[in-house]
Amino acid sequence: MPPRSTYRIQVRPEFPLTATAEIVDYLADLGVSHLYSAPLLSAAPESQHGYDVVDHAQVNPALGGVDGLNALSGALKSANLGLVVDIVPNHAGVGVPHTNPSWWDVLKNGQDSAFSGHYDVDWSRGRILLPVLADDPDALDDLRIEDGELRYFDKRYPIADGTGEGTAREVHDRQHYELVNWTRGDREINYRRFFAITDLAGLRVEDPDVFAATHAEILRWYNEGLAEGIRVDHPDGLRNPAEYFNRLRDAAPNAWIVVEKILEPGERLPDWPVAGTTGYDAMAEVNGVFVDPGTEAFFDTLDHHLTGATTSWQDLVHDAKLHVATNVLAAELARLAALVPEIEAAPRALAELAACFPVYRSYLPAGSRDLATARSEAGRRRPQMITVLDQLTTRLRNPADELAIRFQQFTGAVMAKGVEDNAFYRWTRFVARNEVGNDPAKFGVTVDEFHHYAAERLAEWPDTMTSLATHDTKRGEDVRARLAVLAEVPGDWTEVVRRWVRFAPLPDPALAHLLWQVTVGAWPISRERLQAYAVKAAREAGTGTSWLSPDEGFETTLRELVDRIFDDPALHREIADFAASITPPGWSNSLGQKLVQLTMPGVPDVYQGTELWDHSLVDPDNRRPVDFAARRELLGRIDDGLLPPVDETGAAKLLVTSRVLRLRRQRPELFTGYRPVFAEGRAPDHVLAFDRGGVVAVATRLPVGLSRHGGWGDTTLSLDGHSWTEVFTNTSYGGNRLAVAELLHTYPVALLVKE
Repeated sequence: MPPRSTYRIQVRPEFPLTATAEIVDYLADLGVSHLYSAPLLSAAPESQHGYDVVDHAQVNPALGGVDGLNALSGALKSANLGLVVDIVPNHAGVGVPHTNPSWWDVLKNGQDSAFSGHYDVDWSRGRILLPVLADDPDALDDLRIEDGELRYFDKRYPIADGTGEGTAREVHDRQHYELVNWTRGDREINYRRFFAITDLAGLRVEDPDVFAATHAEILRWYNEGLAEGIRVDHPDGLRNPAEYFNRLRDAAPNAWIVVEKILEPGERLPDWPVAGTTGYDAMAEVNGVFVDPGTEAFFDTLDHHLTGATTSWQDLVHDAKLHVATNVLAAELARLAALVPEIEAAPRALAELAACFPVYRSYLPAGSRDLATARSEAGRRRPQMITVLDQLTTRLRNPADELAIRFQQFTGAVMAKGVEDNAFYRWTRFVARNEVGNDPAKFGVTVDEFHHYAAERLAEWPDTMTSLATHDTKRGEDVRARLAVLAEVPGDWTEVVRRWVRFAPLPDPALAHLLWQVTVGAWPISRERLQAYAVKAAREAGTGTSWLSPDEGFETTLRELVDRIFDDPALHREIADFAASITPPGWSNSLGQKLVQLTMPGVPDVYQGTELWDHSLVDPDNRRPVDFAARRELLGRIDDGLLPPVDETGAAKLLVTSRVLRLRRQRPELFTGYRPVFAEGRAPDHVLAFDRGGVVAVATRLPVGLSRHGGWGDTTLSLDGHSWTEVFTNTSYGGNRLAVAELLHTYPVALLVKE
């Protein structure tokens, strides 16, 4: 049986398994059925996320080890909750070699290592290239031999048997690895990485022995009843995702399996033996239906005024992806091109195809249409390369061709780095829509579109996860909800932001627009958090500064802009006043999207802490500690009869979250269908409502516009004549037509249960 709902916990050294066990009773009271944890296997030292696994054979000692897992399991079983675990099959942490036994053995013994087949290494160059040295031609002079190991400052490397005589440099030259300048990584590295992170080396889980070795501990948890669900990280990096999921399903036949598959709008999840995705597709739909699509032209005009340019999203994405393919992932491109040495122009053509690929990757033979789309667009942009493009696509269509296999792994990385980590920070006309799994060029989602997507999800993937926030989202769910209000007040926003950019200018106007939107969306925010976000955003954008080559002058100007926000009394007051003006309608949007996500088809996940207002920004900001004691105390007060107002405490959101989750857990039969419910009267377009089979969710859309047009007036909902109980206020209603003004008098959302 799939979970009724999940609650994501970022288990980490500062919040280990024992601390997680201590909040299980609160999660049970909240109403979830399953705790959904970050990865639990042994990770790199001081890892804050767990996606850099170094030892697949043990529970991370930094999290409490097997004793901690057993304590958590005991607490969950006592509360009748299940566990969903996050696993990382694509890559392993290799940045601290001595902590990863298999990688250490590969470095020591090379191709003779029992683990040489575990990692996706191109052995044709003879040695594994490790880009770790300082940008100094004499960096190897800092090598030393100590305790039978090769040392470079605090980094440790093994010495192969019989090769330890002589100077440190002489010993180094005899090893199965070569330490080189860190700047050479993107162009010369010869092992597959997770995106461009050299500390994460690709695993060959397509090998049954590697699968068995890396999944034995995880499957033990499943077989012993410690875990009932599995969340699979980054399937797009795998050589053959379908084969992998078939193998995982065979090993865990009754597990609820969801995959971190990011679907582009309109893209279908492949027919894998899984329950669905981790919910980015649902997130795009829920966020979008609370945005007014009618003001898109205002933001186009404003963006052109602020930046002095008119750049289409499609062209920006293409250019960003092409840059990533030819620079950031140049080593991976070279490995691809080496498979077609007879075609001199192969590197340029492969990069162009990747830049034009419309989705993250194909899964041949499925997805050949996406390849055809990429070929057509690449030919349009580079007509002089048509002959080469045709030669390559002939091979890229063949599922058995090594070029086709590796190209599929390549395009996903190009998309992720080019779009999520670059274009999202450069195309900033309306950043509420710049989110993973979303198309920022699609300004909003209509009510009819939302109903279509929801019904389709119920029919095809009824047990998929739905989300509003994850550890990878660019902005917290309530930041996006408040920013959606800007689409209702484009004139007001235009007036203030044009004044602010003149008062505190930045050489990169697109980045400036991003920062002003984020500032009002997350306000009040500390100086330190906004400073950290501003620098990260600027480096991701890569226009004024970058991770590889930070521009201190630009970053100083950027920090001065942030300081001015806090130090200039007039500017600080104006920002606070504007943020205050959009906060109440933002609360309405927050409650609306929370209700919709928790009640729509699928298994809803609540990201840690988001049962109250959450104005987090991109990681690591969204991994900050959560005050569970405050949430526990507030939930107790609500259960004692407090009917909280919609205010800065966020208690109304906790009320909505807990009541929906409890209802889903207690009466799952009410959530088995889907039927749109339409309003009539003065303001029907401001209602989003649907019947799940005995429970009707009602949410307010576009609250500013609703207020401008005089409120609900005679707007009514057509029900079936039964008596209904509204869950949040415990009010009874009856009749065929229900006045929306009466129903939404206390809260901008309602949940009706048929009596």
